Amino acid sequence: MSPKSKPPGETATTDPPLPMTRQELLALHREARRRRDSVPLGSREYVKAAEEVGRIEVQIARAERVVDSPLP
Repeated sequence: MSPKSKPPGETATTDPPLPMTRQELLALHREARRRRDSVPLGSREYVKAAEEVGRIEVQIARAERVVDSPLP
């Protein structure tokens, strides 16, 4: 395992933590999509924004899964 890699299930990133509320996540998602769509396809900025969009989408899915969990 390289010094930057983490065990499976842990993210090897220095990205700031994302908020947990769906509304805040959707606002971040809109902004990240706007940044992605405003730069040339394939550029470093595009790749960075696209990765952020994906990261936010995963967090939105996690938040929705918690809300949709059946009660015991």
